[in-house]
Amino acid sequence: MEEIILDAYGKINLALDVLYKRNDGYHEIDSVMQQIDLKDTLILKKRDNGISIESNEKSIPLDERNLAYKAWRKLTDKAKINKGVDITIIKRIPVAAGLAGGSTDAAAVLKGLNILWGLNLSQEELMEIGREIGADVPFCIFGGTARAKGIGERLERIKGFSNKLILLVNIGVEVPTEYVYKSLGLNNKNMAVNVEELVKYIERDNLRKVAENMGNVLESVVIRDYPIIDEIKKEMVESGALGALMSGSGPTVFGIFDDESKLYSCKEKMEAKYKKVIVTKTI
Repeated sequence: MEEIILDAYGKINLALDVLYKRNDGYHEIDSVMQQIDLKDTLILKKRDNGISIESNEKSIPLDERNLAYKAWRKLTDKAKINKGVDITIIKRIPVAAGLAGGSTDAAAVLKGLNILWGLNLSQEELMEIGREIGADVPFCIFGGTARAKGIGERLERIKGFSNKLILLVNIGVEVPTEYVYKSLGLNNKNMAVNVEELVKYIERDNLRKVAENMGNVLESVVIRDYPIIDEIKKEMVESGALGALMSGSGPTVFGIFDDESKLYSCKEKMEAKYKKVIVTKTI
């Protein structure tokens, strides 16, 4: 095999609680991560050595700053091999949007090179390598619906929550994750999210209760700088969403719907105001 094509799926956070700052500088989280069918496509082609990256998205770096590059470098170091790859990234997931776009591309590179190079690494081994690249990479390898603890690398499978209607609205600005976490105050106990309650309703497939119990403590930071986030959430609910939340470190807002006609009616309203409006589903 000389070439492999992979889908790299995005994710939303149905819940995100930040518990404390760790001694290593990372934050301890308790989160529910959900894969969605919005995806990038990666094409990996063998070459003798080195790496090249190209993409249809002009705003992403094509050098060692790209997480796909870091995935190649980590894998060659871990496997102690000197093999190269040409990577084409067809981006559909908005950049720096709280949807794990860069992380899922890195995950796809790890999975793809594992096959292309015949390394036979297990999913657990790939996730361990992924952890060194970024906190969301292990989940992007794991997929589906999961409760995430630690910095996001300790994953527990939750009963599937697939085929739920999701509308994404992205305001077209990039919000650096590091800035959001750094700006978060952890002294306000009222900010805590009841992740246990949310998991209970996911496993019962109670969509309305899931929507009611979603929460993200990082919203307070991003809404302070971009109050439009709060306005979008309210507009979505007024337009028929069962609930709306900012995903990850933002600034993308997602709404959960149980009625396709209401979703598309909301989409039409949002497209008149906002840069990127995307219909997707949970997988």
